[in-house]
Amino acid sequence: MDRGLGKDMMMDIQKQVAYWRHGAVEDWDVGIGLVEQGKIRHGLFFVHLALEKLLKAHVCRSTQDFAPKVHSLLRLAELSGLDFPVDHVEFLSRFDQYSIAGRYPGTTQPLPTGEETARDAGVAQEVFAWLTAQF
Repeated sequence: MDRGLGKDMMMDIQKQVAYWRHGAVEDWDVGIGLVEQGKIRHGLFFVHLALEKLLKAHVCRSTQDFAPKVHSLLRLAELSGLDFPVDHVEFLSRFDQYSIAGRYPGTTQPLPTGEETARDAGVAQEVFAWLTAQF
């Protein structure tokens, strides 16, 4: 979508993609570090944020517009223009619970077990790597 801005808009989109990608890497490192320290709720929130930012980078690249101010991984995946493996779509849908629990009072759920945390962090790492490889 040009909006009459031509080359200037393209430069802004490239900056947006770079911004989202850089933020995703930072948040990934923080999230995994927190999970390793046993701070599960906050760690998984940051892992979710990292996936959200990578998806927003793809949305910017695909639509040539700024990313929407939404947090749903599934919605961002739909807007990204990427052809996701089915298991990644299912994971993104389920993993959204960690964003909500970190943002709004009264929505916290019991912490996942150590096994569930390891599983989710492992799948998140697969999705993160897949999203990164799509650039």
